[in-house]
Amino acid sequence: MQFVVVDYLVFGAYCLLIVSLGLWVSRNRKGQVRDAEDYFLAGKSLPWWAIGASLIASNISAEQFIGMSGSGFRLGLAIATYEWMAAITLLLVAWLFIPIYLKKGIYTMPQFLESRYDARVRTLLAVFWLLVYVFVNLTSVVYLGALALEGIMGVALWQGVLALAIFATVYSVYGGLKAVAWTDVVQVCFLIGGGLLTTILALNAYSGGEGIFAGMSKLLNEVPDRFNMILQQGELLYMDDDGIQQDAWELLPGIGVLVGGMWVANLFYWGCNQYIIQRTLAAPTLREAQRGVAFAGFLKLLLPLIVVIPGIIAYALAAPIETADKAYPWLLNAYVGPGLKGLTFAALIAAIVSSLASMMNSTSTIFTMDLYRNYIRPGASQQDLVRTGRIVALVSMTIAAVLAPQLASLDQVFQYIQEYTGFVSPGVLAIFVLGLFWKKTTPNAALISAVLSIPLSASMKWLLPGMPFIDRMGWVFVISAALIVGVSLFEGKGKDSSKAIRLGRNVIQTDPVFAILSFAILAITAALYVIFW
Repeated sequence: MQFVVVDYLVFGAYCLLIVSLGLWVSRNRKGQVRDAEDYFLAGKSLPWWAIGASLIASNISAEQFIGMSGSGFRLGLAIATYEWMAAITLLLVAWLFIPIYLKKGIYTMPQFLESRYDARVRTLLAVFWLLVYVFVNLTSVVYLGALALEGIMGVALWQGVLALAIFATVYSVYGGLKAVAWTDVVQVCFLIGGGLLTTILALNAYSGGEGIFAGMSKLLNEVPDRFNMILQQGELLYMDDDGIQQDAWELLPGIGVLVGGMWVANLFYWGCNQYIIQRTLAAPTLREAQRGVAFAGFLKLLLPLIVVIPGIIAYALAAPIETADKAYPWLLNAYVGPGLKGLTFAALIAAIVSSLASMMNSTSTIFTMDLYRNYIRPGASQQDLVRTGRIVALVSMTIAAVLAPQLASLDQVFQYIQEYTGFVSPGVLAIFVLGLFWKKTTPNAALISAVLSIPLSASMKWLLPGMPFIDRMGWVFVISAALIVGVSLFEGKGKDSSKAIRLGRNVIQTDPVFAILSFAILAITAALYVIFW
């Protein structure tokens, strides 16, 4: 990508704005001593629009811009089901999960598990999450971001990893969640504005300069097989990077996407995931939290236009790329002209560093509040907790940066993230769902489900290698839930747990604005599936 002076100025202004804003909101006011609530929950002061923007900025990263565009190149619009079903999932989480979390006054998801079960479940799941965040999420986002820098700017992979790691830590480690969330408001403007600009320019070029609507119409006519949301077995075949023919159904198995394991992936990610839920825990009221989540739901409906359609355009243009994950960088180089590249590049970097900052902050929150405070230094002061959080954030990013180049051999990293997170998510989701909504669930049943989640998933992958991993997630969830029910009934003799959650109108609440927004999101999502069925 050849930058002109204005591109450097735009990108430089973006970097300066983010770092300056992050440091400014991180400053200590005269006489203020920062405590754990300030650092890990932004002082519980985030308004709905900051919560919604931060949710999307944390969620959208290189795995979407690069990874999902790569999957769009291979699989077409069907991969957008992760985004559109997420919009509905967000509503369920806002309605059923968040009121309970806020009522408990928690910092972390493992902390909730201790309040519902016991310390053993909390500790085990804290370790699970730390491993997933560092070795799957942080590592893959750093790698994909560096891959984008390599494809767009010609920067060596290791240099890109180092640059992204430094940028993300400069403004986020000192200020904690407050710095992350408030910079996310700006980041989401860049990533959506710049992302839409890339799609608009590519569609206009694809139509021969006749406009974006003509480009979209031409795309629908020339590659109609890339616009089916529900894939049948054998319907969409593609060649992977090794030249081996693959069936897209194995990754997105037809109607099973709507009624099966996709719900496990989405509910786990949006309802039990620390670096997502942490934003809503920072809301001053339930109303602000729910409206922020609804705002994020509307943005999710828009995102396939930004992160999937570019991959389909690259496929239609027969992009000369070696791996699918290079589709988006190729498109930027080919169709974004001088003067605009700085903005589109800023959008990509915004998506990457905002997610890195969020993951670092949540990793440090779990380690500090669930392990350090409980086992290493129970009497730690507030200042000690904040200092430990900063150190852990730096260490986690260092580990991810060292491991990131090892992912270079993978074809579609987005699918790698989904599959290997799916080894943990079914059992954990079963623990949360039954713990939230079934009073008889016992701590031992939850512990057994947590311990067996990875072995169950690994066993099914080995015994049934032809089963799509999304279907496998659905079955492991069902088995885990049945196991929890069986153990709980045997152990508890049908009695309610002493730590059961008592639901009622004083806990599960919504307001009319959230209800109206929810109906609008449901209607739009249903229309999209009908159109592209």
